[in-house]
Amino acid sequence: MFWGDAIVDKIEKNLKDRIESGKPLIIRDEKTASGRIHIGSMRGVAVHGTISEILTQRGIKNKFLYEINDFDPMDGLPVYLDEKEYGKYMGQPLYTIPSPDGKAKNFAEYFAAEFMEVIEKSGFTPEYYRASELYKSGKMNDAIATTLSHAQEIREIYKKISGSVKPDDWLPLSVVCENCGKIGTTKTISFDGKEVEYVCDPEYVKWAKGCGHKGRVSPFDGNAKLPWKVEWPAKFKVLEVDIEGSGKDHSTKGGSRDIANHISKEILGYKPPFDIPYEFFLIGGKKMSSSKGEGSSAKEISDLLPPELFRLALIGKNYKQAINFEPDGDTIPILYDTYDRIADMYFDKTNDDNARLFSLIHLPNEREGIKKRYFSRFSLMSFLVQMPHMDIENEVENMKGESLTDDDKKEISSRAKYSKNWLEIYAPEKYKYELQKDNVPEQALGFSDKQKKGLREIFEYVKTQKKLDGLELHTKIHEIRKESFEDPKELFSAIYISFLGKDSGPKIGWFLSVLDKDFIEKRLEEVAK
Repeated sequence: MFWGDAIVDKIEKNLKDRIESGKPLIIRDEKTASGRIHIGSMRGVAVHGTISEILTQRGIKNKFLYEINDFDPMDGLPVYLDEKEYGKYMGQPLYTIPSPDGKAKNFAEYFAAEFMEVIEKSGFTPEYYRASELYKSGKMNDAIATTLSHAQEIREIYKKISGSVKPDDWLPLSVVCENCGKIGTTKTISFDGKEVEYVCDPEYVKWAKGCGHKGRVSPFDGNAKLPWKVEWPAKFKVLEVDIEGSGKDHSTKGGSRDIANHISKEILGYKPPFDIPYEFFLIGGKKMSSSKGEGSSAKEISDLLPPELFRLALIGKNYKQAINFEPDGDTIPILYDTYDRIADMYFDKTNDDNARLFSLIHLPNEREGIKKRYFSRFSLMSFLVQMPHMDIENEVENMKGESLTDDDKKEISSRAKYSKNWLEIYAPEKYKYELQKDNVPEQALGFSDKQKKGLREIFEYVKTQKKLDGLELHTKIHEIRKESFEDPKELFSAIYISFLGKDSGPKIGWFLSVLDKDFIEKRLEEVAK
């Protein structure tokens, strides 16, 4: 069973009363827009978005809310921003900081816009809201008053659940300083039920300097915000959230979700949402940070793939498995091969689970009309686009063995476009080829007598053929290899070096069959001397 269906089965059981009430289930996720949002944040979007889509398919009302958190302080400066220009804003709420391009409403909106564009391309359709709006609207006021009034109990929860000891005077609130506008540097001293006393402490944090101002102010209507581990359960209640997962780091025993659940139940009187603790989306085995500018951005990765392949990368693995995406490795060719494999199962109706996945990786409005088409391997396409003398459609038609349909041609065009993009930006050297047409590569001068004999046999075979067939040539080369070579690489590397100047390349028979026959004969004769 596809993992999303299994989760929804559990949701239907756990939230039966809520579903039967007729009220839409509220699904929620969020991201702090502290810089270019990395691809890792799309895992949460995809998990929650997929659950929303499946619920809708089952006729269960739901609403997927996505928060752009623009009220957190700037606590890290992305490497691509000028420290002289932006260092002075450290500690301020993100929505109060100017946009890097001078056009967007503010810093957070500038980076959120790019991420929202990626979400739209991926086909997920959340309803967006901003954290600053949530606070300014007064919706968080009751939660602020409640948590301030129960600060002692919250301190006890921190200690009991995570072992974190808060000072006896600690209050769960950060005030926006009336003097300097910073929120990350303020310490709340007291609360009398209407106003809080605070100080903007110059030494409160290492990454920003407070102005030293002391004052009293109402903590409501956007004048202050709750700390993350208290704010999270407050949002559960304020937004009446039914379903909200998070990265597995939050869901460990004693972690932020554990604390949030206890605060939600014991302080706010709200049943915590159905949890989906999911694994990370890694780039080259590493987790990323938006505020530090680490890792590939969501847009960079989404630009490498058409929507259905991007969705396959996001939801193809079980949510409990980490996704390790290596754009400069084999990830993208393998992803295309996976797509082609499950497409065959979908059209041949040979595997229900993969057919289900194949349907879900396509955009919702395209699922009813998915057309069967010919898929040329991405690795082969990445070779073809590097051979300017070749007619790509003609070569693919030869591989297919029959005329191309309009859908075949669209697929060819798409794969050619994305393979060129990948080759230009990320592809490793082993996928980059340049046909050595003018001169015999220098490495060929070092071929052994055995290698020359094998190349001569291929030459003699090619001469006897009016037209080269990739499969037949591939079979013949393997026969020659089996007769004289224990190590296949000994012969294959000699062929690749002869034509490409490197010891590896595309599938051998097909590779040679798409080259000009006269050129093949001339080169084989030269290197076999």
